[in-house]
Amino acid sequence: MNPMNRLAAVVSLAAVLPFGSQAAESQGAVEVVHYWTSGGEAKSVDVLKKIIEKDGFVWRDGAVAGGGGAAAMTVLKTRAVSGNPPSAAQIKGPDIQEWGRLGLLTSIDEVAKANDWDNLLPRQVSDSMKYDGHYVAVPVNIHRINWLWLNPQVLKKAGVTELPTTLEQLYAAGDKLKAAGFIAIAHGGQAWQDTTIFENLLLSIMGADGFRKSFIDMDPATLTGAQMTAVFSALRRLQAYLDPDGSGQDWNLETAKVINGKAGMQIMGDWAKSEWTAAGKTAGSDYACVPFPGSQGAYSYTVDSLAMFKPSSNNDTPANTAARNDLARVALEPEFQYVFNQNKGSIPVIKGLDMSRFDSCAQASAKDFATAEQAGTLAPSMAFNMSTSQAVQGAVFDVVTQFMNDRNADPSQEGARLLAAIKATQ
Repeated sequence: MNPMNRLAAVVSLAAVLPFGSQAAESQGAVEVVHYWTSGGEAKSVDVLKKIIEKDGFVWRDGAVAGGGGAAAMTVLKTRAVSGNPPSAAQIKGPDIQEWGRLGLLTSIDEVAKANDWDNLLPRQVSDSMKYDGHYVAVPVNIHRINWLWLNPQVLKKAGVTELPTTLEQLYAAGDKLKAAGFIAIAHGGQAWQDTTIFENLLLSIMGADGFRKSFIDMDPATLTGAQMTAVFSALRRLQAYLDPDGSGQDWNLETAKVINGKAGMQIMGDWAKSEWTAAGKTAGSDYACVPFPGSQGAYSYTVDSLAMFKPSSNNDTPANTAARNDLARVALEPEFQYVFNQNKGSIPVIKGLDMSRFDSCAQASAKDFATAEQAGTLAPSMAFNMSTSQAVQGAVFDVVTQFMNDRNADPSQEGARLLAAIKATQ
């Protein structure tokens, strides 16, 4: 990194002290609320912590496990309301705008300009990191949602000879896996996991355009149309292949069932790969990855980001500002991007970064993102806070979960229920 870029991270004190002595003597601190708590995710956070500490600052970890981030958001809201926000928090998509409208986020434009973020980041990503034209958050990665993970050894034992590329092939593989005594699809019965499957089916059946109309435009005709009925019908059919003992299970426990040969497949974002990596497994031999059947050409994504909060009066010091700016700078340096994303299963958010260090699944993901960006088939995930507010997301969660729990629910009625639930949030 150019020394001038490092200097920009602590511009507030640059005229007084050189960077090294300032960091060592001030011991500025940065507190981060996040929900990176599984094995691979925790290793990724530790990378960031060590770099920040190496730069002479104090890292205060605010990890909150559970609920796909819901528990962490509860903690964050409590802290913010009480006037004691953290330095930064893991927040995504439209929720960054919501926090910005509340006047609780602070600009990091100095860091962004010094490090040329506008040219460093894909436009779709950089736009979502800004509020009112100012950078208030830093992205750390890109996660692909529409992935299917498979254990080739288990598939072979079940007589599945080809990786599924269509929904019909997915159902056929599920039948063979069940007949051979395996769990066909590892799945934890939690609202966000149910909705991950629903979202992938919607992308498969309705395409990127239908996805956009449903969860960005929230078009009533699309939400209540025949294709939405087909999505819920497919969800009901796929439900027969899900882990019968998965109720309430965390995603990483279900991933372990695929790793350990108890299950054949899992429908999950690429953070699942971090568990394979942590287990010492190799992409292409120990496990396989394919786009969720039928969704080839589209790319459903979420971006992990750290939004920067205005400090409380007792924490508003030049040293803490320097620590916060160092966090923002480090997050978009190649050193961190490589190690963090290799551990976490995601791909770097920096455009054009050399992917030769990454495994075949990550390389395919980066290539598919670039292709979808050019084709206009990127789909910001609803299930992971990239296309809707938390209120709309919660409404969709409720409808999907109720459908999954009521075996007598009519797929043809679910689109109307979905529309009504979304309208109720507005």
